[in-house]
Amino acid sequence: RIALVYFIVAVIETLTTKRRPTVLEPGYSSIFTAYHWQWLGGFIAFAIYMTTTYSLYVPDWSFVVFTDGETTQYTVKCGMRGHLGPACNAVGYVDREVWGINHLYMYPVWQRLKACTHSSPSSGQIREDAPSWCRAPFEPEGLLSSILAILSGTIGIHYGHVLIHFKGHSERLKQWVSMALGLLIVAIILHFTDAIPINKQLYSFSYVCFTAGAAGIVFSVFYILIDVWGWRTPFLFLEWIGMNAMLIYVLGAQGILPAFVNGWYYKSTNNTLVSNII
Repeated sequence: RIALVYFIVAVIETLTTKRRPTVLEPGYSSIFTAYHWQWLGGFIAFAIYMTTTYSLYVPDWSFVVFTDGETTQYTVKCGMRGHLGPACNAVGYVDREVWGINHLYMYPVWQRLKACTHSSPSSGQIREDAPSWCRAPFEPEGLLSSILAILSGTIGIHYGHVLIHFKGHSERLKQWVSMALGLLIVAIILHFTDAIPINKQLYSFSYVCFTAGAAGIVFSVFYILIDVWGWRTPFLFLEWIGMNAMLIYVLGAQGILPAFVNGWYYKSTNNTLVSNII
């Protein structure tokens, strides 16, 4: 997903270099106009995702589970459009059709739901009366959800464009904070009205708005602390993290970083930094 987003955003940025002005016209929206090709790419990704998610018909589907040498076939009843639940969403259907169900992630986060296990919200043994989809594979970084992630990349590079074209602290913060707050408001409205709930597994539009808005607020806070107030020394470790972002991501995703932090203890292996915080 990250590679796809970086590639698409970088291609648009490269191909449109000579087609945008080097000096922005006065006005808040001038930066959006100057980078309209980038926003067009983000809108196309948004349109593809929304159209497919809400209009694609998802039929009944089956899968096979192998346990202790035995084969059990399960069937999930769907026959609907626009469903955002674990069983019949278009995101999973696209991945099953494109990649094949045997190439999807076998332990999706759905299995932690109360309908699937008594250990919820932690993972645990699947309940005997659990719906069939609790045992089904699902790809959390699938094709359709990765397409909408292009919009996240578009918003992210917009924050960078602001840094390039606006030199004053107040101008930059005005652009970042206003957009971030707008995205957060949209996400909250969509989620709490049940129009488009925040869903990381489906990479829903509300999830894009919420994460992009939260990132903008956090970025603005650090900008104030480091660039405006000059508190750079306490945050030098963040510079190293930023310059090695992919390495940190891999260490975190593979559990290496948490294991390293949790490996330090005092007198007893149960007396770790993580256990004291929790």
